[in-house]
Amino acid sequence: MRRSSSIAGSTGRPSMMALRVQDSNKMGLHTPQMKDRGTFGKLSMSKPTPGTSERKVSFFGKRTSGAGGSRNSQYGVFGTEKIKDPRPLHDKAFIQQCIKQLCEFLAENDYAHNVSMKSLQSPSVKDFLKIFTFVYGFLCPSYELPDSKFEEEVPKVFKELGYPFALSKSSMYTVGAPHTWPQIVAALVWLIDCVKLYAAMRENAPSFDDGQNRGGEPDDGIVHSKVYMDYSMKCYEQFMKGGDNFEELDAEVQSKLKDLFNIDEFQIESLAADNKRLHEEIARLEKEKENEPDRRVSLRNVKASLQSDVQKYQAYLANLESHIAILDQKNEGVNEEVEIAEMEVEAMKQENARLQHIFDNQKYTVADIERINHERNELQQTINKLTKEVEAEEHQLWNEELKYARSKEAIEMQLAEYHKLARKLKLIPVSAENSKGHDFEIQFNPDAGPSCLVKCSAQIKGSLMEIINQTEEEIRKATQQKMALEDALEQMHVMVADKKSSVKTLKEEAEKLDDLYHQKLKEAEEEEQKCASELELLEKHKQLLESGVNEGLSEATKELHDLQRKYQVILQTKTEERRKAGDNLHRLLEAIASHVQSIEKYLEEQNVKIEKDYKEFMSEDLLSTLTGILDSYKKKAESL
Repeated sequence: MRRSSSIAGSTGRPSMMALRVQDSNKMGLHTPQMKDRGTFGKLSMSKPTPGTSERKVSFFGKRTSGAGGSRNSQYGVFGTEKIKDPRPLHDKAFIQQCIKQLCEFLAENDYAHNVSMKSLQSPSVKDFLKIFTFVYGFLCPSYELPDSKFEEEVPKVFKELGYPFALSKSSMYTVGAPHTWPQIVAALVWLIDCVKLYAAMRENAPSFDDGQNRGGEPDDGIVHSKVYMDYSMKCYEQFMKGGDNFEELDAEVQSKLKDLFNIDEFQIESLAADNKRLHEEIARLEKEKENEPDRRVSLRNVKASLQSDVQKYQAYLANLESHIAILDQKNEGVNEEVEIAEMEVEAMKQENARLQHIFDNQKYTVADIERINHERNELQQTINKLTKEVEAEEHQLWNEELKYARSKEAIEMQLAEYHKLARKLKLIPVSAENSKGHDFEIQFNPDAGPSCLVKCSAQIKGSLMEIINQTEEEIRKATQQKMALEDALEQMHVMVADKKSSVKTLKEEAEKLDDLYHQKLKEAEEEEQKCASELELLEKHKQLLESGVNEGLSEATKELHDLQRKYQVILQTKTEERRKAGDNLHRLLEAIASHVQSIEKYLEEQNVKIEKDYKEFMSEDLLSTLTGILDSYKKKAESL
C-alpha cells in the first residue's frame, strides 16, 4: 500500500486539490441527533457519485504526502481534541423527553423489572446497570456485565461503540445525582438509537451474494453490497498508490449497477428528454415573468375580486333562500286561511239552509213576530236599567267597604305602633319588667263598636299615670345619686393629681441617687487608674534600680511590697465601698420602684373603677331616657 520514491530524500508529489477528509466527516463529530448519519460503530462512509470528476473521499482519515513520497492511512477516527456536547443537558424538558424515550423503550421490549417516569428521575447504580445490560444485550446478546470494575467497563463499551462524548469513572458511582444523571440518560438514549438503527439495518440489509436480487436501498442512502465494497476497495488502493483519477472505476461500477438494478437505457433517454423539456418550460416561464413582472399582482387582484364576487353571490343566495323560506311560510299560512274560510262558508251555507227550513215550517205570523220583538225590546230595556242600578249600588258598596278597610287598617297600624313601643318600653306582656302587673295590651274588636276603645283608654290611662309617677320619683333619686358620684369623682381626681406629684418627686430623687451612684463609680475608677499608674511608675523605677546598681535593692523591694500591700488594701477598701454603695442604691431603687408600682396599680384600679361607673351612668343617661318615656306616656294618654 506504499509507493516508494525513485530519488531518496526527495519530497513527495504535492496534491493541489482540497483535503480528502473534512472535519465534518469525522466520526467523532456525529452526534446522536444527526438524521443523515451513515455510521454504526466506528466506520463512516460517504456514497460515491459515479460519472463525475470530483475527488473521492476517504473514509479512513486524511491522506498525507510526506518525505519519501509515502501515503499514510490513518485509522484514528475520533481525534484527540475534546468535543463539546451540543445537547441541552441542562434543560429539564430535554431530560424529561430522554427519560420518556428510555421508559417507552423498556416497556415496549418487555423489560423484566418495573420502571416508571418517577423511578427514572434518580435511579440507583444497580438499576442503571440492569438497564444498561438489558439495552446492550440487543447489540451483543451474549454480553454479561462483570461483577467488579463496572465503572471501567461501561465507559469502555460506550467508547467502543463510538459514543462521541467521554463518561468518567466517578460518574458511575453517582448515577442518580442531579449533575450526573443527565449525561447518563443521554448516553442511554444514544445507545437506544444505536439499537434501533441496528435492528433497521438487519431488517433491510441486502445480501452480498451475486445471484440475489437487490431491489432497494436503506433510508441512509448507503448500499451495503459487494459491488460497492469492491468499488470502494479498488478506489482506495488506487488512491493510496497516488492515483487521483477514478473515471475507469466509475464507468465500471456504473455499468455493474445498471446491470444489477436492471436500468433501461431507453427509459434514461426518455427521462433526459423530459428533464430537458421541463427546463425549457421553466426558462419560458421565467422569461414570461421577466416580461410581465406585475402579472402575479394582477392575478392576485383578479383572485381577490373573484373571491369578493363569490362571497357576494353566496350572501345573495343565502338571502334568496331565507326569502324563499319566508314566502313558503306565508304560502302555508294563506293556504290554511283559505281552507278555514272554505270551511266557514260551508258551515254558513248549512246554517242558512237550516234557517230557511225553519222559516218555511214555522207557525207564527208576521204580526206575532213583530209583537214578540216589541216585547223583547221592552224587556231588554228593563234589564239594562236594572243592571245600571245594580252596578251603582255595587260601586257604592265597594266604596264603603274600601273606606271601612282603610279605617280598620289605620287603627291596626296605630295599635301595632303602640304595641311595638310598649314592647320597647317593656310594658307588655303582663310579665314584662315595667308593666307592674298591669295589662297594657289592647285587643281590637271591630264588632264591639266605639265602646271598646273607650274602655281600653280608661283602663290603660290609670295604669300609665301610676307608672309615670313612679318613674318621676326614680328620676329624682337618680339625679341625686348622679350629683353625689360627680362629687366623688372630682375628689378622686384631686387625689390622683396629688399621687402623681408625689410619684414625680420620688422619680426625681431616684434620678439624683442614680447620678450620685455613677459619680461615685467614676471616682472609684479614677482612683483605680491613679493607683495603676503609680504601680507602673514603681515597676519602671524597680527596673532602673535593678539595671543600675544593686545597692538598696532590699529596701526598694521592701518599699515595693509595702506599696503593693497598700494598693491591695486600698483596692479592697474601694471595691467594698463601691459594692456597698451599689447594694444600697439597688435596694433603694427596688423599694422606690415597688412603691411606685403599688401606687400606680392602686391609682389605675381606682381610675378604672371610677371611669367604669361614670361611663355606665353617663351612657345610660337616665334623665333623658325617663323624660322621653314620660313624654311618650303623656302623648299616648292624651291620644286615648
